[in-house]
Amino acid sequence: MSVQVRIPTPLRKFTAGQEIVSVDGETVGEALANLMSEHPELKAKIFGDNGEIRRFVNVFANDEDIRFQEKMDTKLSDGDQVSIVPAIAGGRS
Repeated sequence: MSVQVRIPTPLRKFTAGQEIVSVDGETVGEALANLMSEHPELKAKIFGDNGEIRRFVNVFANDEDIRFQEKMDTKLSDGDQVSIVPAIAGGRS
């Protein structure tokens, strides 16, 4: 089953400029694993040494944060969208 993964602008250099990459996957974990196999340079940017998603990277399945669903086991259906969203910090306090 094919799902679309939205790639944030700073990471598109690792996907040949693609904003959306189609991959197969029945769960978020499978979709991300397939994305990493196609674009291995992304792995270090999204996952830490412990294999977990970096704390400053948010992943959404159909606009819902996977941390409030089944995390990497969040089920996907054909045509669903996974979004990788790096946290933004800065500004004045």
